[in-house]
Amino acid sequence: MEIHGHCDPQFAQVRDSFIENFEVHGDLGASVAITLEGEFVVDLWAGHKNAAKTEAWEEHTLVNVWSTTKTMAALCALVLSDRGAIDLQAPAAEYWPEFAQNGKEDVKVSHFLSHSAGLSGLDRAVSQGDLYDWDLICTALAEQAPWWSPGSASGYHAITQGYLIGEIVRRVTGRSLGQFFADEIAGPMGADFWIGTPDTIFDRIADLIPPGTDALPSGLAEDSVAARTFSSPPVVAEAAMTKGWRQAEIPAANGHGNARSVVRAQTALANGGQAFGVELLSKAGAARALELQIEGEDLVLGVPSRFGMGYGLSAPDFPMGPNERIGFWGGWGGSTIVIDQDAHLCCSYVMNKMFPGVLGDTRGFNLLQAAYGSL
Repeated sequence: MEIHGHCDPQFAQVRDSFIENFEVHGDLGASVAITLEGEFVVDLWAGHKNAAKTEAWEEHTLVNVWSTTKTMAALCALVLSDRGAIDLQAPAAEYWPEFAQNGKEDVKVSHFLSHSAGLSGLDRAVSQGDLYDWDLICTALAEQAPWWSPGSASGYHAITQGYLIGEIVRRVTGRSLGQFFADEIAGPMGADFWIGTPDTIFDRIADLIPPGTDALPSGLAEDSVAARTFSSPPVVAEAAMTKGWRQAEIPAANGHGNARSVVRAQTALANGGQAFGVELLSKAGAARALELQIEGEDLVLGVPSRFGMGYGLSAPDFPMGPNERIGFWGGWGGSTIVIDQDAHLCCSYVMNKMFPGVLGDTRGFNLLQAAYGSL
């Protein structure tokens, strides 16, 4: 297996695990990157951009990372909070007055970040194309009533979370979330990550290979929160390869990047707020990402979950590593991001061959364990 890039000898286990992903677990094209104490120790890529294996996955290849994008939206909110522009515990309606309809006057910005706002899906049926109309989706979210009492439980806001956070960012800054992210995070951190991808870089985007199954198992009760969440807005893997999807801003699901760019954007959170010569946010602002907001069985995912400010939190029955202060999330099909504030470790895996399910898979988990084994 031809592997490209750099791997510190201390992290040889990660390189071996990366090779195993191709030779044993069927990876097509992928990248893995790790920083320790704010410096890159792993930056590897290999494989192919397309199923026919006629185009190589290159150093600057990008791919849609699905819900790994959510951590970029959360980071925007955390940066604004750290600057005093947003109070995460304030009612969302303080910034978005139209949101105070149908019993949502007291829904907090933090409820958006912790998937506990009761707005995991839409009452009205929308098409795939409707997702590209920001005002349409935000108006629908502002008008509808929560599906459960906000703050009482989490219910994974698979697509809606990005619009909810993004509208707060827009109201506060006058910029779309994608533009704010580009100006204030991706640019300063040197992260080649896009929320709203220009067609001038489409030639760098790898084909996604759909998993052949829906995001959630079949057989769910039609009126369940989980079924309603994934029926509107719809989630269709093939849409990710269309121009409309790529150019739109869907901050919960359509970010384009690779492992290196994910790690470049997120390393500051693992490293006391600073990375690559830039102080992105204060030490306290970085720690805020992992402040527990809610825990219990998630109404959409159907598994015990713990959420901080936009990040899943490690738990005794679902440990992501040996340390206490670990935040993570992943994207449909397998992409991952993990920040460990105790070890000052940041790790990401991004690939184009999607595996079934929304809770991660062996490939990313094995790489993470190899990273900890290397420590």
